[in-house]
Amino acid sequence: MTDRLEPKFVSVLKEGYTLSRLKADALAGLTVAIVALPLSMAIAISSGVTPERGLYTAIFGGFVVSLLGGSRFQIGGPAGAFIVLVAACVARNGVEGLILATMISGLFLIAAGFLRLGKYIKYIPYPVTVGFTAGIGVIIFSGEIHDLFGLTTQGKEPGPLIDKLIYLYGYMGTVSAQATAVAVFTIAVILLMKRFMPNWPGLLIAVGLSSVLATVLGLHVETIGTRFGGIPDAIPVPNLPQMSLDLALKVLPDAIAFALLGSIESLLSAVVADGMSGRRHRSSMELIGQGVANMTSALFGGICVTGTIARTATNVRAGATSPVSGMLHAVFVLTFLLVAAPLAKYIPLAALAGVLAFVCYNMIEKQAIAALFRSSWGDAIVLSATFLVVIFRDLTEGILVGFVLGAFLFIERMAKHVQVSEQPGDLFADDSEGPEKPFRTTDPDTAVYRISGVFFFGAAATVASVLDRIADRHKNFILDCSSVPFMDSSAANVIEGAVRKAHRNGIRVLIAGASPDARSILEANHVKAPEVEYFATFKEAAAAVHLQPPRFDGANVKA
Repeated sequence: MTDRLEPKFVSVLKEGYTLSRLKADALAGLTVAIVALPLSMAIAISSGVTPERGLYTAIFGGFVVSLLGGSRFQIGGPAGAFIVLVAACVARNGVEGLILATMISGLFLIAAGFLRLGKYIKYIPYPVTVGFTAGIGVIIFSGEIHDLFGLTTQGKEPGPLIDKLIYLYGYMGTVSAQATAVAVFTIAVILLMKRFMPNWPGLLIAVGLSSVLATVLGLHVETIGTRFGGIPDAIPVPNLPQMSLDLALKVLPDAIAFALLGSIESLLSAVVADGMSGRRHRSSMELIGQGVANMTSALFGGICVTGTIARTATNVRAGATSPVSGMLHAVFVLTFLLVAAPLAKYIPLAALAGVLAFVCYNMIEKQAIAALFRSSWGDAIVLSATFLVVIFRDLTEGILVGFVLGAFLFIERMAKHVQVSEQPGDLFADDSEGPEKPFRTTDPDTAVYRISGVFFFGAAATVASVLDRIADRHKNFILDCSSVPFMDSSAANVIEGAVRKAHRNGIRVLIAGASPDARSILEANHVKAPEVEYFATFKEAAAAVHLQPPRFDGANVKA
C-alpha cells in the first residue's frame, strides 16, 4: 500500500541499513548541503527576514522532513515559491506573525495528511504547475532587481509587480556598476560551472569567488555584514511564537496559503523524485512530515518548509539511497553554520541575487511552455491564465483560476467522448456474434438506446435531450449501459427523469449491462424496481421483450 502512514525512514530501517548505504547517503547529503547553503540565505533575505532564518529552516525543518516524510529522497528547506507569500506576511504581521502562521500551517498539513488528502494534489493539471512556477520565477526576479543592480532606494518597495517596476525605474539613476559587475560575475561563474564542470557545486563556488573578489578589490557593495551584521554561530533555543487570538486570526489566511502551496510544492517534488528513482512516495505521510517540519522550523525561528525540487533532484543524482541523506544534509548545513558563520558577513548581496536570478531562469520551463502551446489551445489558455493571475494578482488565486479552467477544459473534452445512440429497431448482438455487430429488427414497440463513455454531469444535458424523445407508441424501452464505465449522480438523475416519463406513459423500462457501481448510483437516485428491470447483458434484456437476434451469414445480416 503506497499511502500508509509510515515514514520512509522507518521502512528503510526495516529493510536493513548498511554501511555502504550510509557512505552513499553521506556523500549525497554533503552535495545537497553545499547547494542549500547559499540558496537558504538568499531565499531568506529575499523573503524579508535575516539570512540565518533560512539556514535554521534548512537545518531543523529539513531534518524533520527526511525523518518523518513519505519520500526516500525529499530534501526540505526554504523554497523560492514561498518568497512572495512570506514577504507579504512579514510586511503585514511582522516576523512573529510569520512564525505563528508557519506553525498553524503545520497543523493544517498534519490534518490534511491524516485525512488522506495528499492523493488529491496529483489532480492539479500540468499546465497549472508550469504557469504557476513560471509566474513565481518572474515575481522572484523582480524582487532581486534592487540587489542585482545595487540600487539606492528610499521608502518601502511596493509588492505588486507593476508598482514595483515603476518604483524601481525611478531609481535607475542609482545603479551601482560594482554591484552589477559582482552579480554578472556570479551568474557567469554558475553558467560556466554548469557547462564545463556540472558535478561541481557551482552555486557555492560562484558565491565564494564573488566574496573573495569583492573583499580583495575593496568593492563598495552591500554585504550580509553591512546589512545584517553577519549571522550567529550558535544553535537557537526553541521558543513558542507569540500567541494571541487576534494575531492568529490575522495570520490565518497566510497560514492557509502556506499549507496549500507547501502541499503542492512538496508533493510535486516527491513526484519528481519518484520519476527519477523509480520509487513511490506516500503522499499523506509526506504531508504529515511537512507539517511537523513547519512546526519545528517555527520553534527554532525558521520560516516555511517544503520539499524543494532542485535540491531533491540533486540528492537523487548524487546517489542517495534513503532519507538519511536528507538528515545528513541538515547536519552538514548546521556544521557550516557553526564553523563558517564569521565568513558569511563578506558575502555580497549582489552575489546572492545572482544566484536567485539563475534559479528564476530555471523555474521558467521554456520547453514545457512551448510544448503546451503547440499541443492544445486549451492548455495554452490554462497556462497563460495561471501565469498572469500569479504575477498580477496572487499565487493562491492563480492556482485556483488555473485549476477551475483546467477542470472545465477536462469536462468539455470528456463530454465529447460520451455518445448516446438512438436505435429504434437496431439492436446489438452479444460478444459471441463479434464485437458490436448490429442486427436489425422491425419491432416498432421497442425503443433502444445505447450510452457509450463516462456518463457524468458534463454530458448530462446532451444525453437528456436524446432520451427525451421516448414516444408514447413504444411499449418497451431498453437502455444499454454496458459501455458506461462510470456514471455520477447527475447522470443518474437524467436517467431517472427518462424512467419517470416512460413509467407515466405506460412504457416498460429495461436497463442492461449496468456495472455494480453504476447500478448502486442509479438505485440511490430512485431508478429501481418496480419502475425498472435490470439485466446483466443486452441479450437478456432483448429476450425479455421477445426480441430474437437473426442469423448471421458472413458480413450480411438476415432479418
